[in-house]
Amino acid sequence: QVQLVESGGGLVQPWGSLRLSCAVSGSIVSLYAMGWYRHAPGKQRELVASITSTGSPFYVDSVKGRFTVSRDNAKNMVYLQMNSLKPEDTAVYYCSGVRRGYYYWGQGTQVTVSS
Repeated sequence: QVQLVESGGGLVQPWGSLRLSCAVSGSIVSLYAMGWYRHAPGKQRELVASITSTGSPFYVDSVKGRFTVSRDNAKNMVYLQMNSLKPEDTAVYYCSGVRRGYYYWGQGTQVTVSS
């Protein structure tokens, strides 16, 4: 069984920064890729960033240059460093991992960007 637990969300001002963390209960190397999704009220869930087991990252255009995804296999952790935050980044952020076509999900952590 794989469990993912996010942490690090909170309330920040525009242009502020947050780092989200995702702890994987099992071995993170068993997952082909790890990703961060977000879901804001009235909007579709979207993939924000992902990173493969080989370290190849992906970013949605709206966060390129501001967000950085990374993983630490030794600690079974994945991170999302969020800089220059904007109000439109406000959402519940979910950690996800995929293995053999199956997606595992965390419980989500709220990120609110407001002045």
